Amino acid sequence: MKKIILTSLALLVLIALVGCEERKVIQYVEVDEYPSRPQGVYSVTADEAVYIYWLPVQDNDLNYYRIWYSSSADGLYENIGTSPDEDYIDYDVYNGVTYYYAISAVDLAGNESELSYETVYDTPRPERYDQDLYDYVYFPAVSGFDLSTGAVVSYSSIVADIYIDFDAGLEAFFINAVDVDTDLQDMGYTEDFDEIGYAPSDGWSYVGWTEVIVGHTYVVWTRDDHFAKIRVTDADYTNFEYITFDWGYQTSTTDPGRMELSRPQHDENYLKQDIKTKEIKIIH
Repeated sequence: MKKIILTSLALLVLIALVGCEERKVIQYVEVDEYPSRPQGVYSVTADEAVYIYWLPVQDNDLNYYRIWYSSSADGLYENIGTSPDEDYIDYDVYNGVTYYYAISAVDLAGNESELSYETVYDTPRPERYDQDLYDYVYFPAVSGFDLSTGAVVSYSSIVADIYIDFDAGLEAFFINAVDVDTDLQDMGYTEDFDEIGYAPSDGWSYVGWTEVIVGHTYVVWTRDDHFAKIRVTDADYTNFEYITFDWGYQTSTTDPGRMELSRPQHDENYLKQDIKTKEIKIIH
């Protein structure tokens, strides 16, 4: 009986000692070496500037974004700046020149994602505000507009693209194309000038005129294959003399037909990244 009791006590002591041992818990944490690549990249055309936007990368260790530029969609991409937020403004551009953009994400450890998938390109163009244009019957010399130079001209000028007239019977202003090779389209009401970023591919008004409505944006397809937009901000319905509008004109001469409404060489060392191989090279 004693032997059984002693054996039982020894077994209890052994169990107690094992229970007092320090237990080591090993946790396996999967580490993502590279951040997720940015998505939803798009651009907004401006005058000597391109506004670039994208969706937030949801990685917890995200540090900042890098912005990349190229002169072609599948060429080498040069790093032109960084941003802590999901936007960037490229002021280092020329009107009429097309630029391609991509975004990468960098985490706190310095790991960098691949470039964004989207092919994003933009061609900045001149724009001006608060331009007045008058009814061609009573003010013929200041009723026409040359979009290529932003000059007010006579409605009968050979350089005029559009002109304005007021219909007394309808008590309405109209924008008129100066010839059958210039097309117009009313894009409807817009909240601001930048809401229309591209010219439409169809839906043009081939009658050669369209009614002026304050707050509407109109796109013009000129006879020499350039695109422009006009947003009417005011109309004189008291004396029926003029309308006021903001305008932008796509000046691209090397690539006419651009529907977006050589960058200076950097002296310092800069990075380039091949969008196909993602190979980063330091250029001296």
